[in-house]
Amino acid sequence: MPDSRYSDLDRPPLSQAALNRALVRPGSLWTGVTVVESTGSTNADLADLARQGAAEGTVLVAEEQLAGRGRLGRAWSAPARSSLIVSVVLRPEPPITTHGWLPLLFGVAAASAVRRLGEVDVRLKWPNDLLIGDRKLAGVLAERVEGAVVVGMGLNVSLRADELPVTTATSLALQESACVDRDPLLRAVLREVESHYADWTDAGGDADQAGLRAAYQASSATIGREVRVELPGDRFLTGRATGVDESGRLELAAEGGSHTLSAGDVVHLRPSA
Repeated sequence: MPDSRYSDLDRPPLSQAALNRALVRPGSLWTGVTVVESTGSTNADLADLARQGAAEGTVLVAEEQLAGRGRLGRAWSAPARSSLIVSVVLRPEPPITTHGWLPLLFGVAAASAVRRLGEVDVRLKWPNDLLIGDRKLAGVLAERVEGAVVVGMGLNVSLRADELPVTTATSLALQESACVDRDPLLRAVLREVESHYADWTDAGGDADQAGLRAAYQASSATIGREVRVELPGDRFLTGRATGVDESGRLELAAEGGSHTLSAGDVVHLRPSA
């Protein structure tokens, strides 16, 4: 049947039961994995559940997302089962002033997992886009919901060239990744998130003590680059990205002085030296 979940053999469905067996165990961060066929936005769905008291470690995965949002409110969508679309509920213990690290932490974890399984050179564009070369592979979006933080990711896995949402995107299949199976990719990403989150929590949210800032900077495609940072109000700054500070903000050396930016849309201008 044309609408069968198995109609595209390159895009098999995920098994909720298998994911729960693999990821949910005593002492684990992950408390339950739900896989849905289709939804508007996994982040929006989990935000609603978080307001109702959903436990930390609740995971929602969608085979298809119809109203996903990227950074700056951009629309994001993809064919069914062609992407890894996942959101999680976190209820962090460290001070709220440290929570800006959570989307960066998720990006570091995802990049590490995909590099390992896919054998592709995944890098991070500040704050938390995953790139291969200068093409976007994935985006991470975090939202504060009362006492929780919902973090979501959309990772392009098997998208073909004619299915890419924009010409500057890519997918693991197009990059000839060694792994284009969403099941092991999801398991690896969530296990990496769990490990980094435990270290960050144990360090009281101190990104240096947890090794998170060093890991982020080591994976960065932005640091060392000439960039243009587009700011609210049609303003922009151009300069050289020199690092991220202890709060995860971008440090920019520009003509006329240095800047520390907590938000903005980064455009890489020239390849790194």
